Amino acid sequence: MDFGYDARTVDLRKRLLAFMDERIYPAEAVFAEQVEAAVRGGHQWERAPVTSELKAQARSLGLWNLFLTGKAAAAVRQLDPASLADPPLTNLQYAALAEITGWSPALAPEALNCAAPDTGNMEVLAEFGSPEQQERWLRPLLDGTIRSAFCMTEPDVASSDATNIATTIARDGDGYVISGRKWWSSGAMNPDCQIFIVMAVASGPTADGHGRHSMILVPRDTPGITVKRGLTVFGYTDGPHGGHAEVVFDHVRVPAENIIAGEGDGFAIAQARLGPGRIHHCMRLIGAAERALELMCRRATSRTAFGKALAEQGVIQDWIAESRVRIEQARLLVLKTAWLMDTVGNKGAHAEIQAIKIVTPAMAEWVIDKAIQAHGGGGVSQDFPLAQLWASARSLRFADGPDEVHKRSLARRELRKATT
Repeated sequence: MDFGYDARTVDLRKRLLAFMDERIYPAEAVFAEQVEAAVRGGHQWERAPVTSELKAQARSLGLWNLFLTGKAAAAVRQLDPASLADPPLTNLQYAALAEITGWSPALAPEALNCAAPDTGNMEVLAEFGSPEQQERWLRPLLDGTIRSAFCMTEPDVASSDATNIATTIARDGDGYVISGRKWWSSGAMNPDCQIFIVMAVASGPTADGHGRHSMILVPRDTPGITVKRGLTVFGYTDGPHGGHAEVVFDHVRVPAENIIAGEGDGFAIAQARLGPGRIHHCMRLIGAAERALELMCRRATSRTAFGKALAEQGVIQDWIAESRVRIEQARLLVLKTAWLMDTVGNKGAHAEIQAIKIVTPAMAEWVIDKAIQAHGGGGVSQDFPLAQLWASARSLRFADGPDEVHKRSLARRELRKATT
């Protein structure tokens, strides 16, 4: 169903759907075998060879860097127009494509160079980076030849409140010194990861509130950095995509020109980064839920229990109907949010961005859970993608801001309407 998409979006959807059918889905088994072999060989963090092949194929088909919209796209056009869709897509157009990639989140987003955390980091560099920073780091990220990591969350504080961030940044002559400990630094375990974007805070009597925060570029090979370990998500390492690392910065010194935008701009940059990131996740979760529903229907029509097909059992029918309703509701809210981001900007769409971040992961978690239940033991095994899809959906209820924080902010917004 095209939902009234414009002609260009319909064409790109057809091309992407063909790429998924002809390349991505057949590669899933190959990917799994390569990952298993890499783990046995002690190379679990390295990119699977099939991913590199898919990236080359996607780029040749013009399915590359499709996520770049608005100001980020305008900046990239000045730097490297060949790496950009011409003309760039809108958020509404990209939403229809990102959903499709969510059917195979382990392969499709990276194949299109549209995988987190690189997408958010590229947007930061495009919108806020200096020409030198863009040339050194943004260009190879656009080419897909390096990976990056975003280092914000910390193990010793409640990082959902950014004022708690404890990693420090201090000016020292012609450079900055960073000290602290981060974790859930996605991408940092990947050998291709060459650059960290680090959120840190100034200390001292003049530092106050969100004005304390700065973002700075820290090359991975800088002395003083220790990548201590990779973290698991419900037991999954997310290894081929770079995993999620605990990273220690022990008096790490970088040049002053590595600061992004300026001192004290870190919180504003983080907010600008997280808005598109949240909607990208939600777009893909719609696709993940659709795949789970399809698998549930196939299972229900192919298995018999207590004398009749699972599809004839009332409880299964209830799950299927409820799944369709929840998916459609979430999709329409995501599309509305994308349209608002295009027409009134991210700030104007702030309430809707919060709403989809609350609704969509919970919807996907529910649908995938019911698909798992319909599959029995198979649902939690490696024979189906459901367990990993569920782990991703569940973790997104706190990644990029927990449900409770978004609900708190959204409720306050509604209450202000009632008192004005």
